[in-house]
Amino acid sequence: MTDLSAFPDPSLTAYAGLRVAMLSVHTCPLAMLGGKKTGGMNVYVRDLSRELGRLGLTVDVFTRSQDDCVPMVVHDLGDRARVIHIPAGPQAPIPVAEVGDYLDEFAAGVVAFAAAEGLRYDIIHSHYWLSGLVAEKLCAVWGETPVVHMYHTLGQMKNRIAQDEAERAPQARIDGEERVLHIADRIIAATPAEQAQLIWLYGADAAKVAIIPPGVDLERFHPIDKQEAKRCVGIPCGDKNIMFAGRIEPLKGIDTLIRAMALLKERFPAVVENTCVAIIGGDPWADSPDAEMARLQALRQDLGIHDVVVFLGAKDQNVLPCYYAAAEVVVMPSHYESFGMVALEAMAMGRPVIASEVGGLAFLIQDGVTGYHIPSRDPEALAGRLYTLLADEDCRESMGRAARRYAQRFDWAIIAARIVDVYAGLLGRSALAESELASLPLVDTTF
Repeated sequence: MTDLSAFPDPSLTAYAGLRVAMLSVHTCPLAMLGGKKTGGMNVYVRDLSRELGRLGLTVDVFTRSQDDCVPMVVHDLGDRARVIHIPAGPQAPIPVAEVGDYLDEFAAGVVAFAAAEGLRYDIIHSHYWLSGLVAEKLCAVWGETPVVHMYHTLGQMKNRIAQDEAERAPQARIDGEERVLHIADRIIAATPAEQAQLIWLYGADAAKVAIIPPGVDLERFHPIDKQEAKRCVGIPCGDKNIMFAGRIEPLKGIDTLIRAMALLKERFPAVVENTCVAIIGGDPWADSPDAEMARLQALRQDLGIHDVVVFLGAKDQNVLPCYYAAAEVVVMPSHYESFGMVALEAMAMGRPVIASEVGGLAFLIQDGVTGYHIPSRDPEALAGRLYTLLADEDCRESMGRAARRYAQRFDWAIIAARIVDVYAGLLGRSALAESELASLPLVDTTF
């Protein structure tokens, strides 16, 4: 982690003691990575909340209860941040499309919790459009509490790459995203591309959008011994490993990775001998796997590479560093990514990343330096880049070192300080004096 001595003393700044209501309605920040609706947003909310607590803020993360056996209040995010599970609808996982039916109940639960504890929040920070609609309901009760919102993904962008109706975002989501744009006092965009998309597709005012990329926990994600990591996750130490981590859904482009491996096995069998593609996410052992998991498993079988590609299911976030460290390369063949938290984590571990040149990945990966860009839906291009990295250890190691150096610019301590300054600006005070801002390690948001 960045040395906090480089930052102003929180006791001397205007933000110490601010109380934030962090809204993550449809997914819990403590959930395992790779579930149906768990991924980069979960990590973002968890790590941002923890870092804000370290900076002296008090953060309550409100999320919908999905298990009545889990305590309502969980103190897993440090001394000043906690997760609060609000009953709203069935206390079980439900499709995201159904979560919208329980927003009134959820908002009432948050209001009741705050009232019971005598709490008043200075800032509401909502994540994903459903949480933004809850923020509006809370403001109707609490008064003019400033709202900061981050979309994480945009329905309009999802629709632009959808290949059939099942992959399209429903109109209710598009309408909700547009409404949240007017509700929120400030919007956080992960990249200049996302800011441009908000302006182009939703008519956002550029002055309302702050470009602040996500951060990475450099205490959790740092280079560790590869052989030890392979023993930890059960990969024979002499074998090579290619890793994918994320939700199992069409826009992630996992089929492109599977097809690329089939090409490599056919053309360069010696290079992929004893090489494994580890796909982390979903539930491959379900009695009735979802449509995308079933499609990918069938594709693996049809291409005759069941011995090369293995589905490992969702994994606890605490074990992910070992999977990254055990990999030669991490692949993100997505058709759309607003940022790409997995890529940033992999880079912090010192691993090169091959990623589609889309969305945030086009900004995050430095082509030929920290990894490679490839066109979306292009197995040939992916196979070529995989061949290069599998066959050239020096190239892998050089790119891995460059990736680690670049990832250090995204330390959460730096990113959280920028978020706090957005909060303070909305409250009519500067969290950091201009001289203090100048002393902070800069994050180049133009990438």
